Parts: sequence; C-alpha cells; structure tokens
Amino acid sequence: MPDKNPHLNNSTPVAVMDLGTNTFHLLIAEMQGDEIKEIHHETEAVKLGEGGINKNIIQPEAFDRGIAAMHKFAKTIEEHKTQKVHAIATSALRNASNGKDFISEVKKQTGLQIKIINGDREATYIYEGIKASGCLSKSPSLIMDIGGGSVEFIICDHHQIYWKHSFEIGAARLMDKFHQQDPIPAASVTDLCKYLDEKLPLLFDAVKAYNLTSLIGSSGAFESFAEVIETEKGHKFNLKTTPTYQFKPGELLQLISRLQVSSHQQRAETKGIIPVRVDMIVVAALITRYMMQQLKLDDVIMSTYSLKEGVMVGMLT
Repeated sequence: MPDKNPHLNNSTPVAVMDLGTNTFHLLIAEMQGDEIKEIHHETEAVKLGEGGINKNIIQPEAFDRGIAAMHKFAKTIEEHKTQKVHAIATSALRNASNGKDFISEVKKQTGLQIKIINGDREATYIYEGIKASGCLSKSPSLIMDIGGGSVEFIICDHHQIYWKHSFEIGAARLMDKFHQQDPIPAASVTDLCKYLDEKLPLLFDAVKAYNLTSLIGSSGAFESFAEVIETEKGHKFNLKTTPTYQFKPGELLQLISRLQVSSHQQRAETKGIIPVRVDMIVVAALITRYMMQQLKLDDVIMSTYSLKEGVMVGMLT
C-alpha cells in the first residue's frame, strides 16, 4: 500500500461520484489503518443516454433524472461531512452536445463540480480500481469494462498497464442499434458481431503481442452474471463481500445463451439482475461471449472494483 495522502486525515471520509451513461454511483470511504473502508455506496439508475445516446444529446427527461440524482448525492455528501469530493463524468457527458449545460446546472443547483475525463484517463482509473481488488497477477490479462456509452480495454498485469483504449461501443449504444426487438433476433446478433469486427481491429492487433491468460470483467453486467449463477445454485451471494469472482466457463456461456433468447419479462423476473440492467445485459452478454471466442479465453474473472474505486485509491493513498 502506498503512503497515505498527507493532506487527508485518516478518519475523514472522501466521496467519489462515477457519473456514467446508465447509472450514477456515489462512494464514500475513509482510511482505516492501511485499508480503505467503504462507508456508503448508492446507485441511481438515471439512464442519461436514454433516447439520445447515438444522437449525442441528453434528452430532457434524462437530464432531469440526472439533476435529481445529483441533488440526492449532494445531501448525502453533506450528511457525511466529507473532506474531499470528486465527481467524474464519462462517455454520455463527454459526447453530449448539452453535456456542458448539465454540468453548469449541477454546479448552479448543488455546488458540485463535475469533471469530464477522456477515455484514456477512464481506462487508467479502471485499472487502478481492479488492481486494488487483488485479481491481477504477474501474467498479462485483458480488462473489459462495459459501460453504457463506451467499453474500455486494458492489457495489464499487477505491475503495469501495457496498452489501453476506450471504444464508443457501450451497451446503451449497441442496444439502440441492434436490440430493437425482444428477444433479440439471430440476424441482429450476427450484425452485432460484424460491427464489433469492424470496430475492434486496434484491440486485436494489440493483443497479438501478449500471451493473455484471463479476461477480467469490471463490475456492471459481470456482477449480474455472477449473482444469477450463484443464486440459481441456492447460494447466498453478497457483492459487498465478494470483490472478485471466478467464473466456470460452461456456466457463464450457458447463461449468456439463455440471456440471448430471453424476453424482457423473463430477465426482469430473474433474481440477480437489477432493474437498470434488465435490457442492456443482453448486448453486454453478447460482447462478453464475442471476446471469449475471439481471444480463445475461458478464464473469466469478475471484479466489483472499477473506476470509482480507482479514483478513491488515488484520493486516500
């Protein structure tokens, strides 16, 4: 563990907001000895990209949901008397023509200052978060973070990043393009895979230089995959106490096949899939299978740690 930030008191909490395309997260934590201790974590399903993700605009209803979530976060932050606050915005606000208007309105109404980061910085934070989860080894792995607006790929080990890139092929964008009917038609699955073939040559060229041993899925849909699998086995599964999870390839691929042919109602009734992921989990599952097949990787690991934990590590250590 690196030396603690000398500007922060050991017992004073700090807050990180991860303002994504689909969900807004608030994480409040503090240092306890050499460990980062979570105090509060909440998620708001703002669906900021709904109806406008591929038009690069935040629609009025989504804009209002985002503002309401920020008011709620501001109240919680004040109640916990946090010493420092970072609000990080990614793909939706990065690309929306009215993203700056949203940031200005949040500042005006709540006093919170949002910082937009580029895809490169986003990938770095994701790496730092996953590194903190302890699932990286001395062998090269590929991290995949499937967001609503973008997907980050990072080739790395527990010492360093070798290559990283952010692609604007997030689940909300792909759902808007390919998941128009439910269940998703077989032809749309084929079209989706062809689209990924067109978008990811840069990634496939990069991985040739490394003997990848595992695919690490960063939070999001991967949490739902793990929760569904374990719940259906009759096991109690708590994401707060399970920072990493090793998938059995057969179980994961079987679940992905089920999700592909499922209806909205079937997914909504599946224990382990939270409401905000009921629709986007289909394309997230298809991307996951596509990457496993393209890279011939059966070793898939889930990390509940991601961008917000990566930002937190930098604030507290």
